[in-house]
Amino acid sequence: MKLYCTLTRTKRPFVPVNPGKAGIYVCGPTVHNFAHIGNFRPHVVFDVLHRFLEYTGYDVNLVQNFTDIDDKIIKRANEQSVSFLDIANTYIHEFFTDMEGFNIRPAAHFPRVSQEIPDIIALVQHLIDKGFAYDVDGTVYFRAPKADNYGKLSKKNIDDLEAGARVEINSDKSHPSDFVLWKAAKPGEPNWDSPWGPGRPGWHIECSVMARKYIGQTIDIHCGGEDLIFPHHENEIAQSEAQSDTPFVNYWLHNGMLLFDNQKMSKSAGNSFLVRDIVQKFPYPVLRFFILSVHYRSPLNFSEELLAAAQSGLERIKNCKRTFLEKFPSAQPVNNPEITEIPRFRQDFEAALSDDLNTANAITAIFELVKFANKTTNTAGRNFIQLVLDEINFMCDILGILLDADNTNTDTAEIENLIAQRNAAKAAKNFALADEIRNTLTARNVTIKDTREGTTWHFNN
Repeated sequence: MKLYCTLTRTKRPFVPVNPGKAGIYVCGPTVHNFAHIGNFRPHVVFDVLHRFLEYTGYDVNLVQNFTDIDDKIIKRANEQSVSFLDIANTYIHEFFTDMEGFNIRPAAHFPRVSQEIPDIIALVQHLIDKGFAYDVDGTVYFRAPKADNYGKLSKKNIDDLEAGARVEINSDKSHPSDFVLWKAAKPGEPNWDSPWGPGRPGWHIECSVMARKYIGQTIDIHCGGEDLIFPHHENEIAQSEAQSDTPFVNYWLHNGMLLFDNQKMSKSAGNSFLVRDIVQKFPYPVLRFFILSVHYRSPLNFSEELLAAAQSGLERIKNCKRTFLEKFPSAQPVNNPEITEIPRFRQDFEAALSDDLNTANAITAIFELVKFANKTTNTAGRNFIQLVLDEINFMCDILGILLDADNTNTDTAEIENLIAQRNAAKAAKNFALADEIRNTLTARNVTIKDTREGTTWHFNN
């Protein structure tokens, strides 16, 4: 598999730190509200990376953090006269609800800033001891000019840089690009004791601590939106490599922005859309399909027309599967010569994902299989039908696309086996077991019918 690394601006083969293992860190949300659609683009895209690496034999250790202490969280908590953890816990729960809707596999670890304070303090102190950080009245800053090649990820010149997001410009800093590691407490804010007085972590320090704690000194892949390249990921590199004198990340993967009418989608611009609102009209599987329909590094333009087109495309795949499922029970055991063509669609699919996770071309491979399979609808034999269904299920599972809530995970061979068990139970006059098996099939949306020629079955529409 080849991946495009933002740091080197090159596409190169994936070679993990530890053979057979892949450590992936995905920057998670700041949990002060429901997630908008842009929040979920990286989580959907890099869920496919997770799935594909596991399919190709890697033991994946994926870590996704939650920023559960932040100015916006504190502001909302104060407005509602509740604890910041009440706000954070509420929206972490809602985020998991959306993750389930999107069919995103859980990470191995979901660390939270408020639970990593001792390790954060230890790293800040270590950076002070090494001369990379300094304390000004309880606020600790990182010396950006002292870092090796600061700006190497974003390709920015440190002399031209201004202070980044969430960093207040003030005269206390030695250099405009210095950034906060630890914030001195303000009245009415939650805080923790530290060697520099009560305070709380700055934004960037959390990911350096969590990535190294749950993955290792050098992590294989760090993912996030391209809006995080500077200052967040730039600062992660600076503080992490200052601490350890070793490379922090081998592959930086950044997804492109979500656009609305070709303008960057953001809450400040008033053109962001909550996932919960969108799914009232376009279900989660359609949103996932829409997100994956464009290469992850390209901008993704959001509109109702494009969502409708994604819904139509997904329906084409569902219709093909539905047609072949309905034909399977009565299909004859004939040999279709076209069956030898089917493996090439999986080859195209795997080649697309191996080329920097090109989900758009992977979806094209599915469409090509559907187009090919639909030409054989009237002549398809059981083996051909089963292979087509297997390939559609395989490809959609790697992409995390749920085709049908009732039938997606239904194995036709398993249904045949259950019917055989039921027939054997009837022959042995074990009618209680036969009825139990019938109920099991009914629960799986399968109707069976006993005839003189044997038992037939079909899926309910």
